[in-house]
Amino acid sequence: MSSNGTNGNGNGVHGNGNGNGKRSLPQAGADPVANLPSIDGFPASEKVYVERDGLRVPVRRIHLEGGEPPFEVYDTSGPQGVDPHLGLPKLRKPWIDERAAAEPVGNRSQMHYARRGIVTPEMKFVAIRENVTGEFVRDEIARGRAILPANINHPESEPMIIGRNFLVKINANIGNSAVTSTIGEEVDKLRWAVKWGADTVMDLSTGKLIHETREWIVRNSPVPIGTVPIYQCLEKANGDPEKLNIDMFIETLIEQAEQGVDYFTIHAGVRLAYIPYTANRMTGIVSRGGSIMAKWCLSHHKENFLYTEFERICEVMKKYDVAFSLGDGLRPGSTADANDRAQLAELETLGELTDIAWKHDVQTMIEGPGHVGMHKIKENMDLQLKICKEAPFYTLGPLVTDIAPGYDHITSAIGAAMIGWFGTAMLCYVTPKEHLGLPDRDDVKAGVIAYKIAAHAADLAKGHPGAQDRDNALSKARFEFRWQDQFHLSLDPDTAKDFHDETLPAPAAKGAHFCSMCGPKFCSMKITEEVREMARQQTAATADVEAGLAAKAAEFRDGGHKIYAGGDDPH
Repeated sequence: MSSNGTNGNGNGVHGNGNGNGKRSLPQAGADPVANLPSIDGFPASEKVYVERDGLRVPVRRIHLEGGEPPFEVYDTSGPQGVDPHLGLPKLRKPWIDERAAAEPVGNRSQMHYARRGIVTPEMKFVAIRENVTGEFVRDEIARGRAILPANINHPESEPMIIGRNFLVKINANIGNSAVTSTIGEEVDKLRWAVKWGADTVMDLSTGKLIHETREWIVRNSPVPIGTVPIYQCLEKANGDPEKLNIDMFIETLIEQAEQGVDYFTIHAGVRLAYIPYTANRMTGIVSRGGSIMAKWCLSHHKENFLYTEFERICEVMKKYDVAFSLGDGLRPGSTADANDRAQLAELETLGELTDIAWKHDVQTMIEGPGHVGMHKIKENMDLQLKICKEAPFYTLGPLVTDIAPGYDHITSAIGAAMIGWFGTAMLCYVTPKEHLGLPDRDDVKAGVIAYKIAAHAADLAKGHPGAQDRDNALSKARFEFRWQDQFHLSLDPDTAKDFHDETLPAPAAKGAHFCSMCGPKFCSMKITEEVREMARQQTAATADVEAGLAAKAAEFRDGGHKIYAGGDDPH
């Protein structure tokens, strides 16, 4: 390990990549990021780098008290102290340039290299992050069981992997709407999401300046960026789905791929024949992309052009190494509609399209349902694995009940933990604003934390190597009343400390063997300590008694086994 402190610029400055020079991002009018709030690091933490095979992979090192060794955790926050006008350092540029020099044209996908037996620097980087071998990473990608989203035009990204044999990942959705938000607000949400642990971010902008907003997001993102290209197509068609066509769509794919988008949600499974299956649903078609394509199909009474022209789309994807996120346009929007004919028919088509994508060596994951009762979740996972040949599953929640607007980050995290346990590779977060409004930065944090809990719970349930270590470290700190270490090892140290300090703010309380819940006389852990001390004393006393008895027994034996000392037995 070597440390560069919390403000180091990471790989781009220190050897794996080169900086972005003096270029600046496009500005429409006033400086869009002039008033971005600062984002502090985590307390008692520093960013350090695992150095291996010429790579420097970031982790966050948490310093502990009481003689405990530091604890290191996966880090998604990216280089710190970077001017957002310039964007992040180009970590992957040398690797991309080297491959381009060897093969100026052709398939650039990580799956293509993996199937040729090549372990790329990106795969080695991921192997260090996941504590596995580079060959294991290569094999999982080659088999289609994992994807490494890494557009050749997003060199700023720090490689990560999505697959059920790796850590469960989470995605955070951001993006403006026609009603609200600005470029600055969306860049702030990006930086905020990756601080708290988002592994990927989707820009779902549907309002003004879609292209410019995306450019600012991609250039400042250390994690893969996903989009739903049909949203921008609809803007180009002046909001009229009937005017959409494949040429407009391909043009938009190329535009976004040139910017560096790492994966596209494409609703190619919404087929004309399936639309009638939604007629009697409680909530119809709830996917924006799904409803757009359904309206196009019905207006023209033709098959979905995203389905009929899928191989043409594959040609774009492999040129830039953009991964498919095959959209679930007919997903259930209520638990009443879960696992119905429309949803499962679309899933069958997504399995068919997966085979076509893999024929082109295009990385592919499958999007999954939004509202599913707990008793139907495992069936979803089992069907996806079978129909889509173990391609990674990427699910929104699922929400396990429909009765809690304002708390759907909780209703969905329950389902997310379950489906992650059963094999889902990435969980798409839901915020408290789901169904109610556009999330702000506080909602983004709440969604990320809820889904970090769900993902970690799934890793624990799967027995993922090392998953238990953080739980053990925090539990030990809790039992030993190392309050600061409890805060620092938690997913959200600020909130944990604030809750504690609401009632016990004094510095001396950080050494107290109780909290305000139980007080000094009713703390179970304090009482347990006292019980253990009593047991130790009793054990010591018992040991003294037993030693005394043993000594007397030896004395009896040495004295010739006489019952009475002195004379003969009077009887």
